[in-house]
Amino acid sequence: MIEMLVASSLALALATVIAALTYYSSYSFVSMANYTDMNKQSQLALDKLSKEIRQARGLIAYATNSITLLDADGVSFQLAYNPSTRTLTKLAGGNTTTYLTECNALNFFVYQHTIISNSFACYNTANITNARVIQMTWKCSRDIRGKKATSESVQSAEIVIRNH
Repeated sequence: MIEMLVASSLALALATVIAALTYYSSYSFVSMANYTDMNKQSQLALDKLSKEIRQARGLIAYATNSITLLDADGVSFQLAYNPSTRTLTKLAGGNTTTYLTECNALNFFVYQHTIISNSFACYNTANITNARVIQMTWKCSRDIRGKKATSESVQSAEIVIRNH
């Protein structure tokens, strides 16, 4: 009888360890899959945004969470971040295109194209008509098993308006 209790206790301890390792491993695999997927989504969004901004004629309006540009045909479009829906969208001609979802923070910064001496940074623009460089910075996350888990580091890009 004592041998049966000892064997049952050891089996229960072993089952607990296996269950804990299984739970931790599955959480890690889900986290890695989310990180990979969000990185892919950010890269796709950056590719599309870079194309749109590079081909723009110029900047019309600027705020830290939105910019309005003129496209190659002279039609305005807006890139806007909505913190309540956690999305970055493009508004053009009554159509809305979503570029990023599950975005916790996004900021736009505008600069002149002139480089500051002995650095890689550009000068701040005095007015928006001089803006040639647009910097975007964002951070996204997802819920994993009911908890918000940051599954992507800060993404940042500086894009030069070339069609000006």
